[in-house]
Amino acid sequence: MPVINRIADFHAEMTAWRRDLHAHPELAFEEVRTSGIVAEKLREFGCDEVITGIAKTGVVGVIRGRGADSGRAIGLRADMDALPILEETGAPYASTNPGKMHACGHDGHTTMLLGAAKYLAETRNFSGTVYVIFQPAEENGGGGNVMVQEGLFQRFPMERVFGMHNWPGMPAGEFWWREGPVMAAVANLECEITGTGAHGAMPHQGNDPIVIAAAIVSALQSIVARNVDPLEAGVITIGAINGGDAFNIIPERVTMRGTARWFRPEVGALLERKFVEVCQGIATAFGAKAEARFLWSYPATVNEPAATEATIPAAAAVVGEARVINAPKPTMGGEDFAFMLNACPGSYIMLGTGKGEADPQLHHPKFDFNDEMLPVGASYWAALTEQSLPRR
Repeated sequence: MPVINRIADFHAEMTAWRRDLHAHPELAFEEVRTSGIVAEKLREFGCDEVITGIAKTGVVGVIRGRGADSGRAIGLRADMDALPILEETGAPYASTNPGKMHACGHDGHTTMLLGAAKYLAETRNFSGTVYVIFQPAEENGGGGNVMVQEGLFQRFPMERVFGMHNWPGMPAGEFWWREGPVMAAVANLECEITGTGAHGAMPHQGNDPIVIAAAIVSALQSIVARNVDPLEAGVITIGAINGGDAFNIIPERVTMRGTARWFRPEVGALLERKFVEVCQGIATAFGAKAEARFLWSYPATVNEPAATEATIPAAAAVVGEARVINAPKPTMGGEDFAFMLNACPGSYIMLGTGKGEADPQLHHPKFDFNDEMLPVGASYWAALTEQSLPRR
């Protein structure tokens, strides 16, 4: 079947929800307005239970099917938080909170799951229970881990949990699935180099931490290139260097921040060890000091094969088999849904939302979710529920 007719009927309503959320973005664990709207709508839809306050601003809706109670249950998860980015879309519904923006499409994710909840609460054409999980703080906040630690799967026992992300680099209306690793593990990198400040015209009287930082950045590129098996995957990127504030003064300190990505834990351990060795070793060779920190953040997102197999016919029911594609390789992006997959079998799928090659990509100040895909994503959630929990 294509998009579910009933869901198509309230496409305009979903678009209004999404644009309202887009105009009022909230950062990690600050999603007070967003979670309030989610809880209000779930109650309006007639969910059997609406539980708030999990991981501070998380919400879980409980919907029970009309069929004979099978004792089975699944979970569907969406994230709600925005990013600390100054929006440049120029849209009439652009962010009203300066410096905060839905640049990753979580407004779309929340809306698609709300649309599915509305349909499922109306029809209840399944046996068992579906939990609709609205998670805070995906963007570096680890909200998924907090929900797990606060007993998500003990309070709401489910056999599988499913996630979905919009992907503007894929043609709109395609689904990409993959067994095994689908997104990378993540660590945040910090290094503070302490040298000796001096006048810029008299560098011999100091020990320039900027020169040391430059040497460290260059050397860091050899970690993956010359230490990681070429058939494995790893990334070390320095994304910020801060030090000094004048043309003619050598500062005393420079700080660097970056990210590391990998799939296998052994590779992560190697990256950690080499990062610290390179930073401290080069600083010592220059007669300076470096404090290096490798902060493990998210594990790899790994799809369980049986759960992944369940996503394929659900996606095909909405867009057709030809548009449901086995992704040839994972992405080095990170995702804290990984914590849920570590605690419960499940799978994470990508929904193409691209309009053209020039589309702004995720985390870009001009990114905007493709509203035409709202009923597609909502229909996928509905089909997945009805197929996973067939009515008796």
